[in-house]
Amino acid sequence: MILHPAIVALLLSSYLVAFMVIYAAFFGLRIIRGWDIASGSEKQLALERSTYLISTFLASAFIFQIASFFLFIYAADDLHSRFVGAMCAAGSLNVNPFGYPTFIIKIFSCILAGLWLILNHADSKAHDYPLIRKKFVFLLIMVPFIVGEAVLQTTYFLKLTPDVITSCCGSLFSSGQDSISGELASLPPGLMMVIFYMILILIIITGIRYCIWGRGARIFSLFSVIAFPVFSFSLISFISLYCYELPTHHCPFCILQREYGNIGYLFYATLMCGMICGAGVGMLDSFKNTGSLRNIIPAMNRKLAIFSTSGYFIFSVISIWKILAANLVLEFI
Repeated sequence: MILHPAIVALLLSSYLVAFMVIYAAFFGLRIIRGWDIASGSEKQLALERSTYLISTFLASAFIFQIASFFLFIYAADDLHSRFVGAMCAAGSLNVNPFGYPTFIIKIFSCILAGLWLILNHADSKAHDYPLIRKKFVFLLIMVPFIVGEAVLQTTYFLKLTPDVITSCCGSLFSSGQDSISGELASLPPGLMMVIFYMILILIIITGIRYCIWGRGARIFSLFSVIAFPVFSFSLISFISLYCYELPTHHCPFCILQREYGNIGYLFYATLMCGMICGAGVGMLDSFKNTGSLRNIIPAMNRKLAIFSTSGYFIFSVISIWKILAANLVLEFI
């Protein structure tokens, strides 16, 4: 294992979050079985007192969970100089078989944490906690992801050894590579550019429609969720080419480095914002007719729609700026 401040912070935070989630999950089982807001029993009063404290701790834990995703990619990028052949986080994650699975499960955990925070915020704004059972059921679904992430991340860091020769991003994200990364790099730039702009236009149209007239929440949410993989694949397929001004460099990690203005962090942050807030709109729309939430959810969803649209729009503006400013002309035909 390589000692690094970010690694220590990630390991400590992952097990702290996992412990809090497991503890809260056992408490959640009591909520699911015995919650009755109309009851004045001692058991119900004890549950109500504990619920606020548990929810507050979980909210803090999930904020750390989201932040840990960005700390993880920073650590992976900063570690690349320790390994022969690595040029960025792509090489660091390829040092052992646990790097990329950790990266992928952290993406899912980050999205789930964001959605739970949205659900919890809506529930806390109503006087009768109408979503309390649902948010603890959601928490139970999250447990395997949070615990699995902690285990995978620990295994990945423990198995990091400086004497390993790894692959560079140029070979990992090569169109000739027989792997998932190679397949993504092989996606036709022209086709991906068309799909990218189509999804962007649909998000803007449905987002404006929902924010102004309050209609089409779920279709907007659907496009927001679809946009996440489309924009991610576009980053590998053609956006990265213009960032590097190289027609064969598809790596989505080199853009995290200072040489490229650390712009990768902004790409990742806007993608996460667009995905989490957009998916949150569809999730909350399912509860818009719940008594105490009738006047709460529409206002929350409009804000979420604005944040989601803004996230994807900022991502697109940066991408278009890079395309227009680059000294690179790609032949799509």
